This record gives sequence, structure tokens and C-alpha cells, in this order.
Amino acid sequence: MTGDIPAFVAEQIAALSIDRERPLVLSDADEVLLQFAVPLERFLDEEGLYLELTSFRLAGNIKMKSTGKAVSQQAVAALIGEFFASKAGDCPAVPGASEALAKLSRWAEIIIVSNIPLDARQARADSLHALGMPYPLIANSGEKGPAIKAITAGHAAPVVFLDDLPQNIASVATHAAHVHRIHFVADPRLRPLLDQAEGAHARIDEWPEALEHIEAHFLAQGFAKGGLSRDGEK
Repeated sequence: MTGDIPAFVAEQIAALSIDRERPLVLSDADEVLLQFAVPLERFLDEEGLYLELTSFRLAGNIKMKSTGKAVSQQAVAALIGEFFASKAGDCPAVPGASEALAKLSRWAEIIIVSNIPLDARQARADSLHALGMPYPLIANSGEKGPAIKAITAGHAAPVVFLDDLPQNIASVATHAAHVHRIHFVADPRLRPLLDQAEGAHARIDEWPEALEHIEAHFLAQGFAKGGLSRDGEK
């Protein structure tokens, strides 16, 4: 561990090369940029299992088709590991995600922070690239606040963070309060299962609205579109 950050995460952050004078968008991948529930359901179906979407959690909701009984929490962890090992590169894009990030990239830095096993990082990065999202990818572990704090240390421009998990929003609020936080849940079936996360500045579940909100936030902080920095200077 390096402080509150695992060494392998700190190494990825240290390798980043970003312009500290440009606005920064830090985005989760699953259920923000990439669909997660749908490909997971396909994977579970192949294993004789199904996902019951009655609450926003996996433990207790992954069940055996044969009996309807929930698998153990240990089995859930193993299944998610298997899913990322075999399907990390097979998750479809969330509608509008690549287009919105492309527009934001004209005047902002973009980094994807995903809680994915390190050995699945390359497959996910390749998939994101193929889907039109060729941005730096940090494979994180645990709550994201410490990593976001490290990434944004010394950043002179405004920062926006998007994630679907309330605990990550709360963690960033605790460790990096200067970051503007958007709670985003892409799958329409999952949205009613969660209220706006504590610590979120906004709850937005569609990319056209998120794009408008992020641009408005950057503009309000004195940054203009088209790659201009604060006060319109290059």
C-alpha cells in the first residue's frame, strides 16, 4: 500500500501524463460508460444462474435457476472474478457515452477509473478504445476517494467525477471534496433501486444531460469551450 492506495494503483497514477491546467473528467466504467448488468446476466445464464434485480447489490441477488436459491457471498465474488477475466472486453457502450466524452475531450482531460482486476485492465482498455473511448484507464481497488485525491493533487482546473456506486461518491466527497460529483446509473432497471447518493452534487442517468451539466460546470468555473483555459487564455 502507498498511503491509502495500493501500490499497483499508485504506479498507474504516477504514470499519467495530463495537463493540470485543463478541466478533468474522471469517470467510472461499469454502468457509466459500459453496460455491466446486461453482459453479467448473459454470463450468469451460461452458468445456470440469474440476476434478480430487486436491490442494488449482487450478494443475495445471484440465484440458481434450478432452485431459486441465492448463491453464497463467496461464490458471488468468484463469479465476478470469472466474469471480468473472460468478459471484460465484451461489455457494450452505454448510449451516448463515447460521443459525450469526445466532445468533452476537446477542452478537458479524461481519465477512466474502474474497479477491475489489474490482469483484466488491458482487455478493458482495448474494448474502450474499440468503442471510441481511448482514454487512460486506472484499474483501482476499493473505494475510489484516495485514488481520486491522488490523481487530482495539484490540479489547477475544475474536476468532475461520475460513478454509479454510492460508496464511491461518498468516498470522493470525503477524500477529494473539491471534485464535483455526479451519481450516474445507466441501466434503466437499476435506477429506481437507488436514490441520489449522499455526497453527490447531481443525479444524472443519461449522457446528453450529463454532457450539458459538465460543460455548464466548467463554464461556471471560468473555462471556455474549445481548449481555452481560465479567462480565455491559451
